[in-house]
Amino acid sequence: MNTLKVTFTSSIGRKLVMACTGLFLIVFLLEHLYGNLLLYFNDQGVAFNDYSHSAVHNIIIRVIEIFLFAAILIHVFTAVQLTAQNSKARPVKYQASSTSGGASWFSRNMGITGSFVLFFIIGHLYQFFLPYRITGLPAGVKLADMVKDAFQNPLYAGLYIIGVTFLAFHLSHALRSAIHTLGFNNKSYESFWEMASRGFAVFIWLGFSSFPVLFYFGIAGSTLK
Repeated sequence: MNTLKVTFTSSIGRKLVMACTGLFLIVFLLEHLYGNLLLYFNDQGVAFNDYSHSAVHNIIIRVIEIFLFAAILIHVFTAVQLTAQNSKARPVKYQASSTSGGASWFSRNMGITGSFVLFFIIGHLYQFFLPYRITGLPAGVKLADMVKDAFQNPLYAGLYIIGVTFLAFHLSHALRSAIHTLGFNNKSYESFWEMASRGFAVFIWLGFSSFPVLFYFGIAGSTLK
């Protein structure tokens, strides 16, 4: 027990926790994107509404949802611990140039991009999860209609794109970092994983950004109310 405690309170142990929870959240992102793509079906939102309804009433999905929220909290808490630990170990900032070592601004400021992503998640949950799962939607209103109304609001559409942009920047380094932490990276594959991480980040950005753009300009959602 003591060995396990020491392992997961060490810097390496916390990085492993960050990597595992991060990869779990990435898998959820892909599943979430798949579900959202059902909005593009020309069926008055039936496929998307049925998918959302079945997710709510599926016990397996509900259990996974608990793990999802736990993973978010653990990921955030561990990130704060690592940041504090690194600051304590290096109380005086290096005098080197901010571009030293070839590290990008985003790789050196994962805490900043991660904070924006956290605020984005909270806002997203408030906008959709709270009324759909807790307070209840108004009579006669379907979730697909609610999504359309939100994305046709220029303020929300703009904030959503900003949030997804910070998410993409965060992912571009986070995925590569997780692969490295889990020991699946070496010099031979370093360039591949870097390219794959950036490609995945762009894929996620294009996928999620398409919703506010297409709904706002009326290209998608014409069959919804």
